[in-house]
Amino acid sequence: MSYSTPLLGFTAPSGTGKTTLMEGVIAQLTRSGLCVAAIKHGHHPADPDIPGKDTYRFRQAGAETVMFASKERWFMIQELKNRPEPNLAEQIERLKEHDLILVEGYKNDDHPKIVLHRRGRSDPLFYQQLTNVVALASDDPKLEVKLPLLPLGDPVSVARFIQERLGLSGG
Repeated sequence: MSYSTPLLGFTAPSGTGKTTLMEGVIAQLTRSGLCVAAIKHGHHPADPDIPGKDTYRFRQAGAETVMFASKERWFMIQELKNRPEPNLAEQIERLKEHDLILVEGYKNDDHPKIVLHRRGRSDPLFYQQLTNVVALASDDPKLEVKLPLLPLGDPVSVARFIQERLGLSGG
């Protein structure tokens, strides 16, 4: 599937560090001048923008737009930063104005994704069950894969990989 805005996902079993890594990557990419949107897919109900929750953390990291979706509801948080309130048509078009959309979840969708593997917490072969995996991020120095292997605890390196892969430069 092709998207008008570059899109890249992060996926892994719960407790692997997706939110922490994505939060750091968002912060790094926004520091480099990119306008980043974040979409969070959940499997349980959630209230928007509670301090400490994933969506709040993404917004605090600098994402101007944060989306959450589950089978019960979806929501989007948009920082206006002194801009006028958008009408419905403008809201629908809003994500097209971003340089990059990062997605946490939607592991079975066909968008390009980075799979996380944490030593002792996840199966190192989990990525083989998924489509369109472009890299692995892991803390296991003995892991051998044919994909690019990124350091799980280094959002700067992961952000650099994303920018190079997608041909994005900061503003």
